[in-house]
Amino acid sequence: MTELMTLEEVANYLRVAEKTIYRLVRRGSFPAIKVGRSWRFDKASIEEWLRQNSAGVRASILVIDDEELIQALFKESLEELGHRVVTARNGSEGLELVKQRDFDLVFLDLKMPGMDGAEVFRQIRTIKPDLPVTIITGYPDSDMMARALAQGPFGIMQKPFNDADIVIAIKSFLRIARAG
Repeated sequence: MTELMTLEEVANYLRVAEKTIYRLVRRGSFPAIKVGRSWRFDKASIEEWLRQNSAGVRASILVIDDEELIQALFKESLEELGHRVVTARNGSEGLELVKQRDFDLVFLDLKMPGMDGAEVFRQIRTIKPDLPVTIITGYPDSDMMARALAQGPFGIMQKPFNDADIVIAIKSFLRIARAG
């Protein structure tokens, strides 16, 4: 049975902004079906699109999170796909790595002791303004999230999540980065 998704549902599924999906659809590079005046998306077609467009692409990824379990989950899930993953235990360590190396994507915990994720994100924007960042949070409605939003666009991964969610997030990022 075909499972159709709305624009909002597919954007949430891929963890990107709705206008990113809309732009890809208009360009003809994203599988979509026009139903009346609305776009619908077949979940199986999206999964195939992700497989085809992220195959062979390897990314250098930084994970900044104070929880060792989260670091290990990202490392195992992404290295299994061939990506290079570097982890940092706190914001200061993460910022030093951002200054020293080139990363394709940063996964950043919002709530950490010492320097919180909103401040780390602000500093990343100063150091490397175009570096894509995905905020990891269990507090999507917090003041910290509001401060992060003030720094510009980013992706969001809400806790709790699992390895499949991580894989979907990186495949979405890689495909959109190539199509962008």
